[in-house]
Formats: sequence, C-alpha cells, structure tokens
Amino acid sequence: MKKSGTIDQTMTDVILADTKRGIAQALREIFNHFGGGGKLLRFSRDVYIKVNGVGSEPYVYTDPEVLRETILYFRECGARKIFVMENCTQANFTRLVFQSTGYLRICRETGAIPVFLDETAAVPIFLEGLEEFINISAFVLEKLIEQRKENFYLSLPKLKTHSMSQVTLSIKNQFGLVHQKSRIADHNYRLHQKFADIYRVLRPDFALIDGLVATNHGHYPTTHNAGKCVVPMDILIGGTDPLATDVVGAALIGFNLTEVKHLNLCRDVGIGQSDISRINIINRPLFDERRQNFTCELLDDYPPDIEFLRGSERCCKEGCRRNTESIVEMIYRDHNGKGGFAILMGKGIDQQAVNKINGRAHIAGSCAIQDYGIALERRLGKRNVTMSPGCNDLALSTAGLCKQMGIHPLRLSRVDPVRSAALLITAKLKGSQANIVPLI
Repeated sequence: MKKSGTIDQTMTDVILADTKRGIAQALREIFNHFGGGGKLLRFSRDVYIKVNGVGSEPYVYTDPEVLRETILYFRECGARKIFVMENCTQANFTRLVFQSTGYLRICRETGAIPVFLDETAAVPIFLEGLEEFINISAFVLEKLIEQRKENFYLSLPKLKTHSMSQVTLSIKNQFGLVHQKSRIADHNYRLHQKFADIYRVLRPDFALIDGLVATNHGHYPTTHNAGKCVVPMDILIGGTDPLATDVVGAALIGFNLTEVKHLNLCRDVGIGQSDISRINIINRPLFDERRQNFTCELLDDYPPDIEFLRGSERCCKEGCRRNTESIVEMIYRDHNGKGGFAILMGKGIDQQAVNKINGRAHIAGSCAIQDYGIALERRLGKRNVTMSPGCNDLALSTAGLCKQMGIHPLRLSRVDPVRSAALLITAKLKGSQANIVPLI
C-alpha cells in the first residue's frame, strides 16, 4: 500500500475463483493464495464478517451459502469467535433482514454470532473530507478501530451495480457500519466523499466479493425485471487490498476507476492500489471470459401516469432522485402499486409545471420541500401531499410512496406480519435505532 504523495511501484494481487466447482473450493483457492486463513487471523483469533445485508429482496444481499462456507473455512483455520454484522438499509431493521435472508439460521448452524449493529450504541467519528461527524456503531469502534490490531475484519459484499454509487463493493459495503440516521445527510453529491472518508478511518483486512450473480441496472432489481437485471457470474473475488479488489470487481462488470467516484477519491489520498496496470489479476482468463458491460442506470420502469418533476439546478442521483425512483419501480412492479400522482425532487423545478399539479403529490428531499411544500399542502390539502425531508430518508420515502401508490408498508416485508412484529418488539427492547417506516 502506498503513502499519500508517493508512487507505488509494487504489484498487488487480486484473485478470482470459479464457483462452478463449488463455493468451498473457490474460497480455499482464494485464501490459500494469501497463505491461508490461519495466517490471516490476528492475536484474538476472532473474525468479524461484514455482510451486504442491505435488505430482504432477492438478489440484493450476500449469498447465504457464501457466508456459510466462509464461516466454516475460518472455523477450520482455528478462529475462536466469528461475528456476522450488519446495519441494514433505512426503512428496515437488521434483525428482520437476518431472519428473512437465512443469516440467522446459518449463524445458529455454524455457531457464528449475529451482531445487529442498529441495536448497538451510536458514537461519533470525524470525517476529514466532509469535515463533519457521523455516528457509527460503538461495537465497530471498539472491535475494529480501538482493537484494530487484535481482530481480523473481512468485508463480504455482493457484486452489484448501484444507481447512486455506481457499484456496491467492499468500500461501499462499509456504509452499513454507520447508524441509519447518519446516512441521511450528505446522501447527495457528497456521498462518494463520505465513503472515502469512512475508508480512511477503517479498512478491512480482506475483501471477498460474492459474484455468484451480479446485478445490472442498480442494486435493487425488481423480481419482475430479474431477467434483465440479474446475471449469473459464478465467481468470487478476493484480496488483502480492498481498493484493488474493488477496482477489479468494478472492471469485471464494466466500470473503470474514473467512473466510480469513491474509488477515485480513495486513489487521490493513496489508500491502496488503484492502478489496474499495477494489479496482478490471478486467473486472468476467468476475468476475461466473464467480463460484462453493465450500467448503473435504472430501467426507469414506472407507472405511466406518474409525473416526475425534476429540478434543473440540482437533482442528485445519489440522493432524492434515484432513491425515490428505485422505490417506485419496486412498489410498482413487485407489489402492484398504482400511479396517478406527481413526484417533485430537486432544486429549480419549473413553476408552471408545479402549478398544473392536481390531485396528489409526493415531494422528495429538502430542496423541493423548501420551495414547494407549504404551497402544495395549502392548494392540494395535507392529506394529499407526502414529504420526505433530507437527502435520503428511506423510511419516509417508502411510507409516502406506499401511501400514494396504495400499498401498506407491511406488504413489503417477506416475513409474515406477526413474526415481523415480534422481531420488531425484540429489536426495540434491545435498543434498535433503526429508522423504520411509520406503520400508522
């Protein structure tokens, strides 16, 4: 790894392994290239695995069998305790996600310890680039920052495009260490700086990317459009330099370094190897054979009678725009949601178009709320206008769009309502700070 301001002349290894011969065999090939799991373990012999458990929808989370085999591998290598941790996306809570994805079952079967980071205390850390504080999990601060030299930290993301951050790989995966309400601010054009700042503070010892399947057209493909968005890859990607591993993962699905802003920002401050010509891709024929040319743009598959009014001065893809549009796609295609209303987002929306709105409206983001919220409530009535302040308050965005599209939020859960309610009560009793959807 190079220091800021220096030129790195060394080669960094990133290895690809074919899972068609079995996940366990592919894992062994990857870790054995770096001397084996036993060599990677630190003084405590404890392993902390950060999965990509963003939600429960198909194709969006780390494959449970990849998690299982990773746990079993490190058990075999002499690990003492293995922790599986996540703080899922807003509008949800992690205990529910672990139940519906099968992570809880795998933890029980393997003896791993699930850690629901939304149920841990929040502590502030300072981000240099943004020059502000955010709240991360106290568990993460203690185990992965203060006790950094004692514990082995593995990032286990899924290979995905992302409509707001271009890709989801190991550096983006760390956003799950941040408490949900600290994700709302700066979920705009400053989002990539936030990812890079978190990476400055905390870096995984190893990045292992689950590429059994990859997603095209963003990180939340609808099941309706799975045929267009979900591509079998049958691959794992691993390396001890997370930035280099992410650069290879991004290149595998068609993105170069300059197209992924947070990877570019990490390069600028010299946190890892970013020059793909200085990365030694082990099993290069596998990379060449399975390389794709994906896009992070959504399919823009919406009800035809929804009118989108986007600001001409600002309408951040990283925030209110793609956040809102991806929710609309999901509710429309996977839950039969209806249209018949207008959506306002961004700064500088055409006033004449706003004046023509009749019936109902959802206003996404503080920019549009500041300019049009009060006037639209007065003209249309408060019951016909829903709002989602901030840059990416997924809980209020989901609640508002569910109301406008005629779907109760409970219908979005993949766990039956009684079980969901029991899990929520438990999570709240355990201190969950998740920013969940208001249900009444």
